[in-house]
Amino acid sequence: MDTTLVAAVLGLLEGLTEFIPVSSTGHLLLAGHFLGFQSAGRTFEVVIQLGAVLAILSLYAARLWAVFSAAPHDPAARRFILSVLVAFLPAVVIGVIAHDFIKTVLFETPMLIAVMLVVGGVILLFVDRIAPEPRHEDAMEFPLPMALKIGFIQCLAMIPGTSRSGATIVGALLLGASKRAAAEFSFFLSMPTMAGAFAYDLYKNRDVLDASALGEIAVGFVMAFISAVLVVRWLLDYVSRHGYALFGWWRIIVGTVAIAALYAGF
Repeated sequence: MDTTLVAAVLGLLEGLTEFIPVSSTGHLLLAGHFLGFQSAGRTFEVVIQLGAVLAILSLYAARLWAVFSAAPHDPAARRFILSVLVAFLPAVVIGVIAHDFIKTVLFETPMLIAVMLVVGGVILLFVDRIAPEPRHEDAMEFPLPMALKIGFIQCLAMIPGTSRSGATIVGALLLGASKRAAAEFSFFLSMPTMAGAFAYDLYKNRDVLDASALGEIAVGFVMAFISAVLVVRWLLDYVSRHGYALFGWWRIIVGTVAIAALYAGF
């Protein structure tokens, strides 16, 4: 398959899956495996995530501007900013320490990714049913200890196939967030987390970057941006009404198909 077309498909897949709890990285790595696509240092898969980051920034730009503008004189705005930074901190520490192992071992193990999709799907279905009665309806008012706990739970997503959004949403639900607030806090936390991962990965792989791949990255970036905008606009209302069961079943189906394909030698 033409590499530009593959880049477009992977970019579309990234944008569609980044903010729903199905593991965009897992989908990208499995799709790349079965399509025979692999970028130097897995840089393509990380860089195109910036398209999804810019999508969420564009949709929340007015709200974020209001928060940062109010921060000098509004304790609630400062507390919200601090809660996101506190939740981001564990990923910084663990991500830097474990970066090489994650990229050279975990990212190169398709069977692990497929199994984690299934396991995560089962957990998501279970938590969607048994989550406690919501005590926190506003993602901008999560207590700092709760935000820190969500940040540690997010680190589980360093195992590809787990899902960053899935881990943060499950953690928030178990800690008493409503389904909508859990998804929205995951959006906010994705901004520093994904931007940080992009910057650090680009730095670590600066020696293996291939200028000839810039066209493919650009195509994937644009597709990720467009598809992520569409998903974010739809997601909050959907999970408020229907919960997360659809995504749990999707993970189980995709993971099971991938396991079967890998056993069959594909």
